[in-house]
Amino acid sequence: MVKADLMSEIADIEMEGHLIDSQMLTKVLDKVMDMGGEFEIKKFRIGQKKNDTSYVQITVTGEDAAHLDRILLELHALGARLVEMDDVRTAISPGDMVVPRGFYSTTNHPTYVRYQGAWVEVEHNHMDCLIVLKDGRAICTPIGHIKKGDRVVIGTSGVKVVPPERPREKTFFGFMSNEVSSERPSGELVRQLAREIIRTKNAGGKIAVVCGPAVVHTGAAPSLAKLVRDGYVDVLLAGNAVAVHDIERQLFGTSLGMNCAGNAISGGHRNHLYAISEIMASGSIRNAIAEGKLKGGIIYECIKRGTTFVLAGSIRDDGPLPEVITDTVQAKDAMDAALQGVDMTIMLGTMLHSIAVGNLLPSFVKTICVDINPATVTKLMDRGSAQAIGLVTDIGIFLPQLAEEIDKQKLEISKTPP
Repeated sequence: MVKADLMSEIADIEMEGHLIDSQMLTKVLDKVMDMGGEFEIKKFRIGQKKNDTSYVQITVTGEDAAHLDRILLELHALGARLVEMDDVRTAISPGDMVVPRGFYSTTNHPTYVRYQGAWVEVEHNHMDCLIVLKDGRAICTPIGHIKKGDRVVIGTSGVKVVPPERPREKTFFGFMSNEVSSERPSGELVRQLAREIIRTKNAGGKIAVVCGPAVVHTGAAPSLAKLVRDGYVDVLLAGNAVAVHDIERQLFGTSLGMNCAGNAISGGHRNHLYAISEIMASGSIRNAIAEGKLKGGIIYECIKRGTTFVLAGSIRDDGPLPEVITDTVQAKDAMDAALQGVDMTIMLGTMLHSIAVGNLLPSFVKTICVDINPATVTKLMDRGSAQAIGLVTDIGIFLPQLAEEIDKQKLEISKTPP
């Protein structure tokens, strides 16, 4: 008796979109085989031109109901849906932060639920959350915000996921792949990224920058401050260390006790503590600026321009500064709120903050991670941020090049006749 004869449970699934060049069909069939299932392609309509979509209907077979459910759960995350789709199923949360058995766990892809015969888009969707139905709306909700009595979606029936597809037009993010490499021609990539940043801002888009203290230590802080001042950063997400060392550089000319030339200054290791003390004496960074004590830097430019910034604290922090949010749940909520509506995110020299922000981003947000450590980008993608593309390089070199290239292209645009 062959294995196929032992299969007893079947389900018909369908997919529609750019299935071939986005390799979604290949991923689905590979997943079925990897999980020990069987498949039969019943219908297959291939798009004839670049902008045409394809459609496929597949019968998937499992050993039993439990085996088939495990396969369908994996295929669902890849954009497959049951041909005969009922309304979404729900259950009531029995308590605050208590989830019903079998709840649906969200991906970071755009998601829809079938409710009263119509498809409703899940609002503010990102990974590892639940979907709560309320007043005809479907709301992506972290477990920490689940309340007793919430109507929570369970299972995958009536849920539709739309994974990102290969862009139809040629762009920087379409040209790049999500592989990690230090051998890419960084000069050309800087030019293309600068072009994408300008295009995003000219279209009214919103850009977030996530950074670690290496931005200051490598001497790239003036370049980031300039990008903030020129309006290319709408949201800045960082930790206490970024602000402390940014302010230390402004007040004492050092970061981590090293001067701009990279030489250790006698007693300089105390300067970041002096910097914290100076801000605490003023009561806040804003007050230090108003008093004329702080006259430049990344956080200075954010406050002067009105740029949203969130400083999330950690157990390692000295101080911390008054503007730092020390409650991690509150910090996460503040970051989540600041990221709403973001079109592009640039991550610079920080593993923990990059992964944390990646967990809060939908998959359609253009994301580039720049770090001298390739493991940062690898871990970011391994934890679900598959849309991220990585450039392995020193941000102390990369960021000044990017700021210079943006200025250059902006000048060229201004000289171009309308």
